[in-house]
Amino acid sequence: MESLSGMFAIRHVTVYRYARPVILGTHRLMFRPRDSHDLRLLDTALTISPPAASLRWLHDVFGNSVALAEFAAPAAELRFQSDIRLEHYAVDTPDFPIEDYARSYPFSYSADEIPDLGRTIERHYPDPEHRVDTWAKQFARPSGDGGLVETQPMLERLMRAIHDDFAYQGRDAEGTQTPAETLARRQGSCRDFALLMIEAARSLGFAARFVSGYQYDPERDPAAGGTPGGTTHAWVQIYLPGAGWVEFDPTSGGVGGRNLIRVAVARDPQQAMPLTGAWTGAPADYLGMEVSVTVSTDAAALPIN
Repeated sequence: MESLSGMFAIRHVTVYRYARPVILGTHRLMFRPRDSHDLRLLDTALTISPPAASLRWLHDVFGNSVALAEFAAPAAELRFQSDIRLEHYAVDTPDFPIEDYARSYPFSYSADEIPDLGRTIERHYPDPEHRVDTWAKQFARPSGDGGLVETQPMLERLMRAIHDDFAYQGRDAEGTQTPAETLARRQGSCRDFALLMIEAARSLGFAARFVSGYQYDPERDPAAGGTPGGTTHAWVQIYLPGAGWVEFDPTSGGVGGRNLIRVAVARDPQQAMPLTGAWTGAPADYLGMEVSVTVSTDAAALPIN
């Protein structure tokens, strides 16, 4: 496998607006990536307006970095700006060193791994008519004379079926479609596609989990002559013995995480939302939310405040 490295600067701004000052409750932020062998965090800054009365950092049950912001005074606008500078290492040729016993499907995880993988193998969403199961099983059928099914190519076929056959539809509203809904509608957002692939892989016996973060797109990189603009992104990790947690992105159709900047990993999308919070006021007071994300290879273009 060949590794690539790159420097990235990320600016993520979220603004909530209200018709009059409302009481702001606790807000939960998941903006900060974790340092790892494939990601080195160089600098971060978090700006909140109005300033939080208190800001507390913690690690959640998955080890993700979480900030909890509390506010003392009402406000008609609430703004969060996260600036991150990092170095990212990614696999360019995703030929993963899978253990011999897991190179063909089906296989069983080892007794040492099962206790730790358990809940990521279990199905999380109802599928009473087995539509997700039936759809997923087509990718596990042996071709030709009934020979073995190779594990990685099978998972890539599943991923590319979502990429090729489903229509992408961006959605700012919180929440995720159920896998059965996404399968029936044949359209969805990146998080809908990720959840469908997760549940399909789980139906085949794989350990799979949800990833939230950012995607680098040269067409949206001002340093590459692109038009600034972007969103948060979601994709999938599947555990393959010998290779570990492998990145699959059904929205872009890529394997290996070359342009994916991981922030949070969780068992379910609800556990990896970038920003959640509460406020108290009349329903009509809420005027809306604006989100802007810029991922650039020019660190000087997005200075850390």
